[in-house]
Order: sequence, then structure tokens, then C-alpha cells
Amino acid sequence: MSTPDGLPRGPAHAPGELSLHAPQRTLPSSPAALPSSTPSPGVGSAVLRSPTAPTLPDADPGSLTLAIAHLANVLFADPAPPAPSIPSASTGTPPASAPASSTLTLPASTPAAPTQPASTTSPPTATAPTTSHPFSSTPDFSGVFASTPSAPGLPDAFAVPLVDAFDPPSRHAAPAPSPSLPSSPQPSTLPSSPAPTSTAPFAPSSPAPTSTAPFAPSSPSASLTVPVAYEVTPVVDTGLRSSSSSSGFDAAALKAEFPILQQRVHGKPLVWLDNAATTQKPRAVIERLKRFYEHENSNIHRAAHALAARATDAYEHARETVRRFVNASSVRDVIFVRGTTEGINLVAQSWGRQHIGEGDEIVLTHLEHHANIVPWQLLARDVGARLKIAPVDDDGQIVLPAYERLLTDRVKLVAMTQVSNALGTVTPAAAMIAAAKRRGIPVLLDGAQSVSHQRVDLQQLQPDFFVFSGHKIFGPTGIGVVVAPHALMDDTPPWQGGGNMIADVTFERTLFQPAPARFEAGTGNIADAVGLGAALDWVTRVGIESIGRHEHDLLVYGTERLRTVPGLTIIGTAAEKAGVLSFVVDGHDTHAIAQALDKDGIAVRGGHHCAQPILRRFGLQSTVRASLAPYNTHEDLDALVDAVCRIVARGA
Repeated sequence: MSTPDGLPRGPAHAPGELSLHAPQRTLPSSPAALPSSTPSPGVGSAVLRSPTAPTLPDADPGSLTLAIAHLANVLFADPAPPAPSIPSASTGTPPASAPASSTLTLPASTPAAPTQPASTTSPPTATAPTTSHPFSSTPDFSGVFASTPSAPGLPDAFAVPLVDAFDPPSRHAAPAPSPSLPSSPQPSTLPSSPAPTSTAPFAPSSPAPTSTAPFAPSSPSASLTVPVAYEVTPVVDTGLRSSSSSSGFDAAALKAEFPILQQRVHGKPLVWLDNAATTQKPRAVIERLKRFYEHENSNIHRAAHALAARATDAYEHARETVRRFVNASSVRDVIFVRGTTEGINLVAQSWGRQHIGEGDEIVLTHLEHHANIVPWQLLARDVGARLKIAPVDDDGQIVLPAYERLLTDRVKLVAMTQVSNALGTVTPAAAMIAAAKRRGIPVLLDGAQSVSHQRVDLQQLQPDFFVFSGHKIFGPTGIGVVVAPHALMDDTPPWQGGGNMIADVTFERTLFQPAPARFEAGTGNIADAVGLGAALDWVTRVGIESIGRHEHDLLVYGTERLRTVPGLTIIGTAAEKAGVLSFVVDGHDTHAIAQALDKDGIAVRGGHHCAQPILRRFGLQSTVRASLAPYNTHEDLDALVDAVCRIVARGA
């Protein structure tokens, strides 16, 4: 039997299935050339189909599993402490509206970078996407990508074509004057344009049909590195001055909640100023992990026994805690991953391969961590796309007019950080996201360095993807989150396969669960997801706004004190910064300074901080970075500055 196009017809398959049944045919190189298929079933329509098994009625597999788990919890309950029940995402009341960004504006003698005023309007009503939006169009992946020699002396290296933000003179030419940016809190001066036709990312949207054929990435190709020149502007003193300590915030009492901070290193009290690398864990998180392993440890979503029910409840309660903390619209938008790095790779390898093709462009900023550069390089190399880089000025601030000029019809994604891990710059994320949305361009926002310092409200910011790591916000390592609208992710192919993420499997085909389960293959990091939930509860108890005010006070104080050190230069003087103090000292190696500080019990980071492009923008290979958390005190900064002064006094 054959189809109208003359191809042999195999057994019928359910929507969303991956077919391996013979007879096989050659897949076209472009997904657009494949016959259209029905969208994958969503919640309430995932039908388990097997040629040999009886047909089950339509049901939500996740709901069935949870129902069994709750029933078991009732039947097998014992005196052990029960886990909290799963709050309903549909009936839960979202937190009170907060400003879109609790950015910390330091006193400055120059105009501050623009901040987007908090939106008070509700998310737009869902509308069917137009064919011009990248979510509703299938790019053409056909064609052979020409291979050119790799960069010399770098085995296994590759380069992705870059597009200059504009065509400025060389860095060594006379610098042009800094663009005039409105001071905060004036609204952004981004040009207005018609409202986007795409659906708001955190509101339900109409799913776009997708092909269920497995990806067949092209052979890796390389091209010669294209040097990029950027306009630079003179360094301007921000006029930072010390201020009084935070009123009513007892950092010393908070520090007592962190067992690891009670120790001595090299005979000195530990001063932990490497929080941008990882934060320490409060006793509440440690005890929650202990309780999980003592009373709840089990696999989830499967067995009908008491411990499985408890573990499932704890895991799904953590998912709801994340949803509430970042104000996502649905618990189904929350996908657990290992961290920010894996989250960005998930988006690149699943959604990216579906929507980005040859000749398309991806916009990054000069501030990005390697985790938000390398996955896009890999994708661009494989599909023939190219990267475009939004520049920064000499204070480390995004040049907004240059960024806007990059947003052409070829751009299929903007991937940007909310806070720079190397400089502490708080980017004008609200204005940048709005500019992309007006042009129908999806946005991935890296929140690894923002969630622990400022309020993040996704229904106000409206990125399409938001990613962060648990260990950056007082939670365990090995756990992170991707927040993305489930209506979109239901029609995005999974990037890993295994148990837990499937509805039905035969040797001929696989039917995947809807999001978020389809992206959580195998046994997940259950305990650390529970620990992340406890960490977010701890931050909520302390108060993210109180944390922000305290860290701002420390940042102002530390900046003023460091400026008294002879030969010390602070790198990154943006008007809006989070708690990062990155510096170099004339005649002193940054690693040597970090090692010397360690002998005084002071933990900082000396290196490139996995952000080499932004340091090279300032002509550097590394800096010393002290990064702040709510348990840090003015005494910690005094110890840092006094130790650096002793190092300088001893000489290089």
C-alpha cells in the first residue's frame, strides 16, 4: 500500500510517536519537506497505543500516576513525617505583584543605564501565532555546509561566523562618545512598533505542528574566525560612596544558619566571598535533604507504595515552589535539569534544532558566561547559523542602540544574561526582551546570577525561556530549572530518551509524555530538587528585597574601600550592579592574590570566571572576583581590603 506521494505506507502511528518500523525510507534533509503530522497530544489526550496491548482510555498519565501515589500515601501512611501535598497550580494564588526587576542602582555621577518600568498590565490574551513568527514556521535545514580550515593550533576547535553589531573603528582608534542613555527611572527610549503577533510565552498558546522524525544534524563544519571590533567609550567614575549599614538586616545572625561558615581555614575564620561560583547552604536545606533520605527516598511517579508517594509529593511540591518563586504561569512550565548549563543545552538541542537553520542568526551579548556561548556555537556550526554580539561600553553596560540594530528579520533567538557573573552588570533585561518581542524574536534569559539577588517575575519580563541553577541560590549542586511555556514545549522534541518521559514504547515507536515529563528522562535528581525547594523557601523567609538592599549596601561600601588600595582597578563600573567586585592590582598576578587571600581565610576567585570574551573586551585574561551574599558583612569586606593592602605592601 502506498501514500499519495508514492512512498510506502507503514503501520499507523499515533501523533507524537517516533516510528522505527520497516520498510524504511530516506528522510529529506529539511523538516519542512516532511509530510505534516498531527501535533503531539497534550494533557488529557495522551493515549497509550500498542499493537499488542489493549487500548486504554484517554487520560493524563501524570495525573493517573499522582492519583495512585496519593492513594498509596493514604493506605500506607505511618508515623514518619509526611511531605507537604502538592499545591494546585490552577487554584494557587500568585504572589503579590513586584517590580519587574529589583535592580540595585548605585549613586553615579553619570546617567544610569535605562531600567524598564514595571509592567502593570496582565499578559496578553493568547492568539494563534502568525507564519512569520519563528515558533510557527519551520526553517529550511537543507543544503550542504562548506567546511573551511579550523583555527591553527587548536585541535578539535571550530569557529562560528560572527556578525558585527555595527561597523565601528578599531578599539585602538579614537573612541566615540558614549551614547546618551536616559537616567533611571525614566522609561526606555526604545522605538515603538506594532505589538507582536506571537503569543505571550507564559500564557497558553496554540501549539505548532512538529515533525516527529529524529534529528539528523549535519557533519560539523568550521570556518575561519572573524575578528570583531567594538566601539569603546572612556571609563567614567561612577562616584560610588559608602553608605550606612542595612537597617534591620542581621547578616551575622544569618551567617549562624550556615554550618560551613563556622569553620576556620589556615587558622583564620572563613570569609566566603566566592558566591558567584557557588553559595553556601543554610541548615534548613541540609536538614531537608537529611529528612528526604531518612523518610522519603524512593523513585517517583511509578510505584504504588508509601515512600514513592512521599517522594513524588516532595518532588512535585518543589516544582510548585519554583513556579511560585519566579511567578511562572503554570507548574507544567517548570522543567528540572542539572543546572543552567544543561538547561541552555536543552533549549539549543531541542527547540533550537527545530527552529534555527542555515543563514539564521542568534544574538548574544558580550557579557555572556561560556554556558550561554558554547551551546549556540555548537548549534550554529551544525545548522549553518551565525552569532551576532551586542557590545558593551567601558563601564560594562549593554549599548542598547547597537543591540537594537542587531534585531533583523534573520534573528531567530536572543540569548542573554540578566546579571554578569564576571562584572556584576545588571542588564536592562526588560527593555531588551521588549525590543525583541516587538519583532517576534524569542528570548532566552540566563538567570543564574540574578535569582539570588533580585526579584524575578516572569509574567512581567516575559522571556520565552528562563534558566537558573540551584547551587547559586543556596540550594544543592546538580539541580537547575528551565521555565518555558508548556504549550510550546509539548510540541518540542525531547533531547534525551529513557524512562519516566514516555507514555508508551514498542520496538516500532515511542509516544512521549507532555511537558515537563518529556524533558526529564530517567531518574532525576529527586533529593536535590527537594533541597532546591527548601532553599527557595529560605530566601522567601529572609526576603529577596531585604537581601538586595543589604548586598547593595555591601557593594557600595566595598567599592569605596577597594578604591583606596594603591594600584587597584575595579573592572565593571556599570551604574546598575549586583554584588560582584572584580578587580586587578598593578604588578600582581590575579591567581597569586587569590592564593594569598586564602592564607588569610578569605575565599575569592582568581581567573577568567568562564567569561573570557568580556574580560578580553577590557584587555584582560583574568581578574580577582569577590562576590557577595546575604551572610556577608562589612567586617568581611574590611578583612578583604586589609589583606589586599598587605599583599600590595609586600610587593609583586
